Amino acid sequence: MYDSQSNTPPNSESLAGFRTRAIHVGGEVDPATGAVVPPVHFASTFRQPGAGQWGQYDYSRSGNPTRSALQSTLASLESSATTPCAGALAFSSGMAAIHAVTMLLRTGDHVLAGTDIYGGAYRLLHQICDANGISVSLVDMTDTAAVEAAITDQTALIWAETIGNPRMTIPDLPAITRLAKKRGVLIGVDNTFGTPVLIRPLDLGVDIVMHSATKYLGGHSDCLGGTLAVADQDLHDRLYFIQNATGAVLDPMTCFLISRGLKTLDLRVREQSATAMKLAEWLESHDRVRSVLYPGLASHPQISRARELFDPGATTDAKRFGAMITFELDGDLETVQRFCSNTRLFHLAVSLGAVESLIEQPATMSHASYAPEARAKYGITDSLIRLSVGLENFDDLRADLEQAFKA
Repeated sequence: MYDSQSNTPPNSESLAGFRTRAIHVGGEVDPATGAVVPPVHFASTFRQPGAGQWGQYDYSRSGNPTRSALQSTLASLESSATTPCAGALAFSSGMAAIHAVTMLLRTGDHVLAGTDIYGGAYRLLHQICDANGISVSLVDMTDTAAVEAAITDQTALIWAETIGNPRMTIPDLPAITRLAKKRGVLIGVDNTFGTPVLIRPLDLGVDIVMHSATKYLGGHSDCLGGTLAVADQDLHDRLYFIQNATGAVLDPMTCFLISRGLKTLDLRVREQSATAMKLAEWLESHDRVRSVLYPGLASHPQISRARELFDPGATTDAKRFGAMITFELDGDLETVQRFCSNTRLFHLAVSLGAVESLIEQPATMSHASYAPEARAKYGITDSLIRLSVGLENFDDLRADLEQAFKA
C-alpha cells in the first residue's frame, strides 16, 4: 500500500515507459479479490485500531484509497529519470487546485501572471486575490526580459501556462524558472494544454504543476477535477495541509474516472495532436481565415521554443504540439457567432481535451471574465475562435468546418 501523504510511485516501476506507468502505477491488483481494476472506496470514515491510534486512513477528506491510487499514478507520470515528483494532490476542480496555490500567499505578496491565461485564473487573481491584499500584475511571458523587469521584492509567485490560453503563446519556461530561483520566487504552471505526455515542467525546475483534470486527464467530458504535482516534499506537505484544512478534495468516483482516463492519455493526446496539426495547416490556407495560432506551425512566433520544449523524446517529424487551435475568422462578431453556431461535429461549448471536438468564442465564453479593456489589450478579439480537436476523423472535422464557413 502507498503512503496516503507521499503518493510516491513504486521504485520497481519508476523507470518504466509512460504508457506502462499510466496503466500499472496506482492500478495494482486488488489483494483481497485479485480484481485487475482496484475497487472504488466510497467510505467517508475508517475504523481505527484503537483510541489515539491512527491507521493509514481515518477520514476521507484527509485521505482515501481511491484518491491515493490516482495521486500515485499522477506522481509517476509527472516524474522523470532526473526529477522525481514528491507527490500529487487531486482537487475537486482545476480552480480549486489553483486556489490552493494562492493560499500559500500572504497579504502584501505580489503575483506575476501571464497575459495569456485561462479566464477563470484571471478572475481568481483579479477578484479574489487582490481583494485579500495580494497584488497582481500581468506580463507577456514570451518576453523573458519583461518578466525579469516585472519581478519585485514582494513577488512571491509567478504563474504561467505551458501553452497560453487562448493565444497559444509559449513562454521560455527554463529561463523564467532560472529567474524565479534567483529571486527566491515560487513558479507554478498550468499544463492543461500541454499534458505530461508532451511536457513535464518539474523537469525544467518548475515548483508546481497544475492540471484541470476535467480536460485531457479525464478525457471524456464526464468529470470535474484538478491536480497539483510538486518535486519538493516540504512544498507538497504545505499544499496537502491547505487541501485538508479547506476540504477541496476530489470524490472517489471522479478519482476512478480520471484514473481510467489516464490509461489512454498518451494515445489520445498524440492522435488528437496529429489531427490538430493537419487542421491548423488547412485553416492557415483557407481564404476565410485571417490567422492561425498553433504551436506546431512554422508561422508560430515561438515555433523554435515549442520544438525545443515539447515532446522532447520524439524525432522532428513525429513531434506533437497539443490539440488546441486558435484562429481569427475574417469577419465581424455576428459572422463569428454564426460560424460557431453552425458546426455539427464541433460542439459549441466551453472546456476542452475530450474525445469529442469543441468550438468556442473566447471573448464571450471562456474569457468573458476578462475586463473588456483587458481583452482588447491582450488580443482576445471578437474574431478569435478556439478549437479543441477530438478523436474524430480529420476528413470529417475538416468537412464540418468547411460547411460552417459556407453557412
